[in-house]
Amino acid sequence: MNRTARAFWLSSPGEGEIREVTLPERGEDEVLVRSLYSGVSRGTETLVFRGGVPESQYAAMRAPFQEGEFPAPVKYGYLSVGVVEEGPDTLVGRTVFCLHPHQTRYVVPASAVTVVPDTVPAARAVLAGTVETAVNALWDAAPLVGDRIAVVGGGMVGCSVAALLARFPGVRLQLVDADPGRAEVAGALGVGFASPEDALGECDLVVHASATEQGLARALELLTAEGTVLELSWYGDREISLPLGEAFHSRRLVIRSSQVGTVSPARRASRTYADRLALALDLLADPALDALVTGESAFEDLPEVMPKLTSGEVPALCHRVRYADTP
Repeated sequence: MNRTARAFWLSSPGEGEIREVTLPERGEDEVLVRSLYSGVSRGTETLVFRGGVPESQYAAMRAPFQEGEFPAPVKYGYLSVGVVEEGPDTLVGRTVFCLHPHQTRYVVPASAVTVVPDTVPAARAVLAGTVETAVNALWDAAPLVGDRIAVVGGGMVGCSVAALLARFPGVRLQLVDADPGRAEVAGALGVGFASPEDALGECDLVVHASATEQGLARALELLTAEGTVLELSWYGDREISLPLGEAFHSRRLVIRSSQVGTVSPARRASRTYADRLALALDLLADPALDALVTGESAFEDLPEVMPKLTSGEVPALCHRVRYADTP
């Protein structure tokens, strides 16, 4: 077996390259995975690509199999789907998801991969990490039957949250985004769409995922008295300001953070990280979620594609990376 592979590295902020790497010998409890697809999460990964991770967050932002250090050189990514070529008999030949950077083949502990259900195509399974974020967010938010809900920000995370909320009975749900092009994605997910100025107010819950201070301010405006904004945006090294001197106190509004790095306290006693990821993969049996994959390119093209994703020249929710059969 060829023990070399190729990996995408951020060589310096704004510049990437593909490097040849030597794979370690596989241990008894490890697997060798051949990549089929990986995904670029346009929010977090492009922030990393431009060098926008604050020094205070270097440790918190580490990906499970990251190599190198922020700001660069660093190998970063966490949405990988592949086939197990070597490992325990129960896994060989199975399609698996792993929180691994963009790389043609890799060796990881068997416990680090999750089998993709037969009901989920490998090409869709790259969304598992983001749907997992949405699952954790909804455990934090605890929406109720009949709630009036808005999701502000139609990016990859916001759309994943909206897709799951669309399954809740009796909710009034809108996806709110300044880009009218997101209306098509909302329609594919079975969710109503509105521009920020036309969004319905008096919301019990607003999930904010636009990563802009304008979006967060509008999220607060959409709340009913004693309503909650669940903040999912990651601002990196940017400072934001909020109008907390208006009706924020008199209406007893709440802003609550949510982050996928830990299992929500609402389920921490009864669910593990593995349980949460397995649930996310089961939820991906819904073909409507294909709408979240808005582009695809070959692995070899990543050094040219990543700057365009970061600048917005290539608009994307999840950009899928396709691998050849051999490294």
